[in-house]
Amino acid sequence: MGFLVAVLVNTAALWVAIYLLPGLDFNGEWYQWLILGLIFGVVNAIVKPILKLLTLPITMVTLGLFLVVLNALMLYLTSALAGAFLTPFTISSFVDALLGAIIIAVVGMVLHAAARRVA
Repeated sequence: MGFLVAVLVNTAALWVAIYLLPGLDFNGEWYQWLILGLIFGVVNAIVKPILKLLTLPITMVTLGLFLVVLNALMLYLTSALAGAFLTPFTISSFVDALLGAIIIAVVGMVLHAAARRVA
């Protein structure tokens, strides 16, 4: 699957999480959604694999549950980088980041499967 499709899927998953959780807040224009999705895609493509490798021992001890925490940290990093690009995305608490990470993972999995089926 191409990087552009992955960015669009991540953007849609972010939209669902922001819509469902009051602790995730985004007040921007339509093009800022695409910037946010691009930032999230780059973070997941570059930073996340490195952190997955570094946190492999704790991930194995927790039987993979630490990956939810890692996804929440990627969401926090996306929020911090979005602020640098003047994209208004904020997270109220770590619990909201955890719930957002779970929602994004589930919605992203469904949308990635649908995109693979169409292609």
